[in-house]
Amino acid sequence: MTSYRELARNRDFTRLWVGEAVSQLGTAASLFVFPLIGYALTGSALLAALPVAAYTLGIAVSLLPAGVVADQVDRRLLLLAASAVGLVLTASIAIAGLLGAMTMPHLIVVALGTGAVAGFYMPTELSAVRSVVERDELSTAISQNQARHHIASLLGGPLGGVLYAVGRPLPFVVDAVTFAVSLLTVSRVRADLSPVDRPRRAPVRELGDGLRYLLARPYFRSVAAFGAMCNLVVNAVFFVAIVRLVEAGVPSTTIGLVEALAGVGGVVGAIIAPFLIDRMRTGHLTMSVAWSWVPLLVPLIFWSSPWLVGAMLCIGLLLNPAGNAAGQSYRVAITPDELQGRIASSSQFLGFMTIPLAPILGGWLLETYGAATATTMLLVAAVLTALIPTLARSVRSVPRPRDWPVLDESGELVEQPERQLPGLGAGMDHDEVITLDRRESGVATRV
Repeated sequence: MTSYRELARNRDFTRLWVGEAVSQLGTAASLFVFPLIGYALTGSALLAALPVAAYTLGIAVSLLPAGVVADQVDRRLLLLAASAVGLVLTASIAIAGLLGAMTMPHLIVVALGTGAVAGFYMPTELSAVRSVVERDELSTAISQNQARHHIASLLGGPLGGVLYAVGRPLPFVVDAVTFAVSLLTVSRVRADLSPVDRPRRAPVRELGDGLRYLLARPYFRSVAAFGAMCNLVVNAVFFVAIVRLVEAGVPSTTIGLVEALAGVGGVVGAIIAPFLIDRMRTGHLTMSVAWSWVPLLVPLIFWSSPWLVGAMLCIGLLLNPAGNAAGQSYRVAITPDELQGRIASSSQFLGFMTIPLAPILGGWLLETYGAATATTMLLVAAVLTALIPTLARSVRSVPRPRDWPVLDESGELVEQPERQLPGLGAGMDHDEVITLDRRESGVATRV
């Protein structure tokens, strides 16, 4: 598998990665100050949550149409347009803040718009990655994207806090600059990111093609269900753990360190992800991620020490980047190019839609049953979630990246014999061939 150092020689990928890494850091800083500024403007904790809710809503409503557009127009132009819109939106609120004219409606509109920008950018960039890297570089490339996300999550809050302390508009000034950096780096990408030349249909029917393709295939269907449930359970666990610390009177600085430990786990996990992906079957890696949370939740039933919570989150997130990167890479590798945008956006939408429900679920369980019972019920939910990939043969049977099936010129999947990894048992006989469900090898049906 390609190393991070080797991938760094790919200038187009590096330009995409650096631009979005900088932009994600700026966005994370803005997200941190949204509720702070909302509360300063209104004095209401409820109203202060509206900008963050608007950002989440912007992502949710834009993801599915973004996939359709990404399969119809030049993806480079779409990335440039998204960065330009983000620049205009954040610059507008920054200027308003500098003029002392920042208002709550303006803040909500900017949050909603930047959420929509993120919703368009995510599936479009993931589709573009396949055009700028080789097949054997996919896992490393997407692992590097996972590292980018966790670094932004780790540093965005402290950066936003420092900038906000200097001046209320400053986080948005910096965010606007980061969008400008993204605009510049994407403009320097030289690879052809135009979509496959094919007949165009009505957007609703194009969207339907993507959803039907995803839901008709056992692997995509199982992974989508697992992703949605995993996001719900893990984020609910995180919410319950943090609220228990708040109720116990743990200082906010200590809680900040707990969240930082979670970020460290994600960053370290992203660094070791290529090693794990190359040496474990993708299906086994997915199951390992699923079951890793189960033993970690048991101590939280009885204790709620901040360092226990921090260690649990750190260890739990170690495998997460590898699992995400392997699953996304496999999905990209076995999806026809003309469907890349729609499959990426549909998968992200199905996984994302449960995240807003997590704090509601966690809060309801805490208030209704108490901390110990709430954690026990989330433990049971984690076991049920882990059973999804475990019982799905289409997930269990996915081999290492070197043995993934390949798409031929007609878009059909061609099975590959599994090759033994030097120095390690392959876990299969040399002559055993990975068998796929026939429906996995189809292409989108035109109706």
